[in-house]
Amino acid sequence: MRISFGRVGARLTALLPDRSDLAEMRRDPRRDLLAGLTVAIVALPLALGFGVSSGLGAEAGLATAVIAGALAAVFGGSNLQVSGPTGAMTVVLVPIVAEHGPGGVLTVGLMAGVMLVALAVLRTGKYMQYVPAPVVEGFTLGIACVIALQQIPNALGVPKPEGDRVLVVTWNALAEFAKNPNWTTVAFALAVAAVMLVGARRRPTIPFSILAVIAATLVSQVAGLDAVKPIGDLPSGLSVPSLSFLDPGALGSLLAPAVAVAALAALESLLSASVADGMTVGQKHDPDRELFGQGLANIAAPLFGGVPATGAIARTAVNVRTGASSRLASLVHAVVLAVIVFAAAPLVSRIPLAALAGVLLATAIRMIEVGSLRAMAKATRADALILVLTAVATLALDLVYAVIIGLVAAGALALRAVAEQARLEEVPLDRGDHSAEEHALLAEHIVAYRIDGPLFFAAGHRFLLELTEVADVRVIILRMSRVTTIDATGALVLKDVVEKLNRRGIVVMTSGIRPGQRQVLDSVGALEVLRLEGREYATTPEAIQGARTHLERTGVMRSLPARTSRPVSEEAEKTVG
Repeated sequence: MRISFGRVGARLTALLPDRSDLAEMRRDPRRDLLAGLTVAIVALPLALGFGVSSGLGAEAGLATAVIAGALAAVFGGSNLQVSGPTGAMTVVLVPIVAEHGPGGVLTVGLMAGVMLVALAVLRTGKYMQYVPAPVVEGFTLGIACVIALQQIPNALGVPKPEGDRVLVVTWNALAEFAKNPNWTTVAFALAVAAVMLVGARRRPTIPFSILAVIAATLVSQVAGLDAVKPIGDLPSGLSVPSLSFLDPGALGSLLAPAVAVAALAALESLLSASVADGMTVGQKHDPDRELFGQGLANIAAPLFGGVPATGAIARTAVNVRTGASSRLASLVHAVVLAVIVFAAAPLVSRIPLAALAGVLLATAIRMIEVGSLRAMAKATRADALILVLTAVATLALDLVYAVIIGLVAAGALALRAVAEQARLEEVPLDRGDHSAEEHALLAEHIVAYRIDGPLFFAAGHRFLLELTEVADVRVIILRMSRVTTIDATGALVLKDVVEKLNRRGIVVMTSGIRPGQRQVLDSVGALEVLRLEGREYATTPEAIQGARTHLERTGVMRSLPARTSRPVSEEAEKTVG
């Protein structure tokens, strides 16, 4: 037990920041300060909007951006990652708020943080690379649709209907708007979204989101538009740490949501860190340390009233594009937001909810990479199917189920593709030194098949059907040197084939079984059946000679005079094996 704790301690120590991080932060602080300030300006409306969308309010989004942003910057595994509340996490949190209330969300965040730390200690970060690209693209498309639909009530200026199904909530909001239209609110939301989308295309370096939000706030205040609802009062500072939201009796019912939040936080954070690596030269994140940093961030954020956080792809991209070179930029972003919380809370509270809805609508639209979607759709039918299936599941169910469904579908289609590579091909017998008459006699009673590719559960039954249909021969030779892999199911199928053919009076001989495949065949008894009467051979020529001897012994063929076989080179023997 002491050894286990010692190993965990050593692993945790290895995940902590070191002197190299501090050295990186000292390299070019001016660029990092400028990048951090720019990211904070971009992050402010997003933090407010995602806080409102989550159901815990704008202050929860700000607290998350400050606390989680700072801790993930210091302890995370990427020098350029920016963390905070995100649209994907908001999608998961809405049903948790509806079922368990704000306290349930904070408890789930803390539990998810502990899980992320455990995943870091267990070194699971490397498995992110196995998530297929169509699943990621479908997941992103589905999230964008859900985020856009979540903004409909605020964009229409109607109270958010009850429920956690975004399609139902959207429909009810449209029905409510039809009864009492509020076109002023709609105009605010569309105007902010349009400014962001058009401005980003023409001047991508200018933070049009904050400019549009400021303009919308000024217009609503100067014109005195009562129809445009503001965010409302915000606390002028972060709340004192408290554990009052914890309910030990509810931990069991919150376990599944916590697993979902942890899985999403890991997936989105590692994906965002990978995107940051791809946008730079020489940067490479540590996936396990990134999970550790996100875990600490999610443990601390709920103590200050924050929601679960992840790495944010959009803010990380802005950080990289504005010249960030170290984690100092992400830390500055959190500090600037903290200053806003303390110094400008009254001003922030006047921002119209419709303006934040417009920001998130534009964000959702910009999340959709049409070029990537088109490429995936054109790649293969399987890729297109996985993408659509994941996106629809994200919209109709929830994100975790969507990812699971996408991974299962991708795995099933991949197995199908691999299974189709397994071929059972009849090959002509090598004439060797036989005369034409002797070769004709052999070919009349012996058939040889070469098995190419994997012989495993996905291909085994097709193999069984093809081989047991063979008729009118006395000996079958299975050339197995090209079998790439074999599992227990494949070995059982092979054993079943041999036994069925033997019952029909057909002798089965094998050649070229690889040493690494013997253990599997032996474990299910297939090797014992193949060894019956010495019917397993190292090479195909030996198997043909064994078949000939068997036919002579059973009287099917007359005894042929012995001949001196031509030497077979090592390379040729491997080929015919």
